[in-house]
Amino acid sequence: MDLRKLKTLIDLVSDSNVSELEITEAEGKVRIVKGGGAMVQGYAQPVYAAAPSGAPVAAPVAAPVTAVAAPVEEVAAGHAVKSPMVGTFYRSSSPGAKPFVEIGDTIKQGDTICIIEAMKILNEIEADKSGTVTKIQCENGQAVEYGQPLFIIE
Repeated sequence: MDLRKLKTLIDLVSDSNVSELEITEAEGKVRIVKGGGAMVQGYAQPVYAAAPSGAPVAAPVAAPVTAVAAPVEEVAAGHAVKSPMVGTFYRSSSPGAKPFVEIGDTIKQGDTICIIEAMKILNEIEADKSGTVTKIQCENGQAVEYGQPLFIIE
């Protein structure tokens, strides 16, 4: 197969959503595979392999990965009330209303402490432990994920 034709095919695979292309011609067979590659400082490096019909495809050599230090989160003492769902965190029942809890408030298990809006449904989140609110981990209107700490209770 002509080298220019092969380069054109590689470019086509690179620019498309196709992850694998195999072409058989009279001269032989070519298989082009677009792989995920190694992550280097947050960017994926695509890997391409092209081989004639009888030749094995060599495994791509992974580029050295640079270790990037993740920010260290402070671990607060106490019990973390975690989000039971993905959604938007709200401290009060309406924009102008008083928040359900403030830092220093004493709460009982089962008290409503916030609302998480998910799929246009407002879900009241209740305290799963009695105690004093020592830290509020989220801002009003912030998107939260499943398992993300919302409050710290001691």
